[in-house]
Amino acid sequence: MLLLQRKGRALAALFLLIITTLTAFGQAKLNKGTWRGVLNTAAGELPFNFEIKDAAGKQVMYILNAQERFKVTDIKVTGDSVLIHMPLFDSEFRLKRLGDRLQGNFIKHLGERDAATPFTAQYNVKYRFLEKPEPPLTNVSGRWSAIFGEGADRDTTVGEFVQTGNRLTGTFLTTTGDYRYLEGTVSGHKLYLSCFDGGHSFLFTADIADNDHLTNGRFGRTPWTAVRKADAKLPDAYSLTVLKPGYKTINFSFPDLNGNKVSLTDARFKNKVVILQIMGSWCPNCMDETAYLVNYYKKYHKKGVEVLGLAYERTTDMARSKKAVQQEKEHFNVPYPLLLTGYTSNKAETAKSLPMLSNFLAFPTTIIIDNKGEVRKIYTGFSGPGTGAYYTQFTEQFERLTDNLLAEK
Repeated sequence: MLLLQRKGRALAALFLLIITTLTAFGQAKLNKGTWRGVLNTAAGELPFNFEIKDAAGKQVMYILNAQERFKVTDIKVTGDSVLIHMPLFDSEFRLKRLGDRLQGNFIKHLGERDAATPFTAQYNVKYRFLEKPEPPLTNVSGRWSAIFGEGADRDTTVGEFVQTGNRLTGTFLTTTGDYRYLEGTVSGHKLYLSCFDGGHSFLFTADIADNDHLTNGRFGRTPWTAVRKADAKLPDAYSLTVLKPGYKTINFSFPDLNGNKVSLTDARFKNKVVILQIMGSWCPNCMDETAYLVNYYKKYHKKGVEVLGLAYERTTDMARSKKAVQQEKEHFNVPYPLLLTGYTSNKAETAKSLPMLSNFLAFPTTIIIDNKGEVRKIYTGFSGPGTGAYYTQFTEQFERLTDNLLAEK
């Protein structure tokens, strides 16, 4: 009997140890504070910083790019394993914790395949590119006319930079959108910029030839140069995509996230100004536009405006598409309908689904429809908040256009 009691106590102690260990693993946390992460891309090491904080009993990650604090709440730490699922873009980190370091892969789920990029992170490192940069040769703050690519593949963009000491922030604007919040360093005659948001990873480098010229630039494998130009600008975004001759309206019928078919002939859109957003949950510029349209909708819906999103995903698998779009809807608390088109994000596929459009170029594209159901304007791309004055100009112009359409009877 005594032997059985001892065995019983031993088993109970072992069971308690197992439960305690599993509980400890389940409650394991990352070090709070600033980290420096590095993606080992084909173009080189792409650094960014992030912070780990506690919030309501859970750990939260904030990815830092210039003014942006991109919030990530789905963090699971079990023993030395770390899984961080991004709130958008269907991507995640799968990592191993090695003391004050993390090592593993950043994985993007791209339709029918996954793409893995090696990743490491070091705790309590606050610099981005260089721990001790050299004094800058000059200050590159201001507007630049930049050319990406060579020959027939040349693309003219506009660079907007703000430099304070060695710290550099800004973005590049193109006819199809912007590169969001870039942050980096000027060291001597070198310029470095990067951005990571869970969807896209951007790395820019260049030589500062003098006060007015940037040379030997690299963006991935793409060369670029730039000249300082205060009046640099892009083509009018309202002039690029148009309706084909003979068309005045947009016609479609796609299901919403509950499976109900929606079209512009439905009663809810009759005699309303309608903003049609062509977007995808994988698209960072679409993310910026969605954040704007959520607030725009709150302001203008009661005045007679409807907003409708058409989602073009990376796969024709409707279940996967629905999950991705639902995630975006919940992340931004989107109050307007998002429809699943069933078409992929290939521009040719988008053009096929909306055959009345001519020269479809970009995600997002925004179609402004008057209260008679006729298309009045089509805006290509989106200049997000990372573009500063461009974003302010867009929102003022867009809302002025809305007010004018609402005044029509």
